[in-house]
Amino acid sequence: MPRTIRYAFLLCTLLAGSAMAGDLPTYELNIQNHRFTPEKIVIPAGRKVLLVVHNRDATPEEFESNDFNREKVILGGQKARIYVGPLDAGRYRFFGEFHADSAQGVLIVEE
Repeated sequence: MPRTIRYAFLLCTLLAGSAMAGDLPTYELNIQNHRFTPEKIVIPAGRKVLLVVHNRDATPEEFESNDFNREKVILGGQKARIYVGPLDAGRYRFFGEFHADSAQGVLIVEE
């Protein structure tokens, strides 16, 4: 396959992926003083969503959920994009692995 065709294919693939990500419902979540704010986020059932997690602390935190199988270390002062779902209606716990006593939250998934 000629190089120009490969580049065109790659560009189309990247643009299609970014357009799909832009259509996702996006929710902001902060980590500050080793706590998540907000502690509860309501998202739609049966739909993939994007969590943008800002770590406003100086130290790293690991966003983790056994309920929806996600794990991501977020360095201090950085942010991470975490794709979730689609999920059935219910409550899904998440926590900060490095400060599990204080960094607690829940996704509430509604029809």
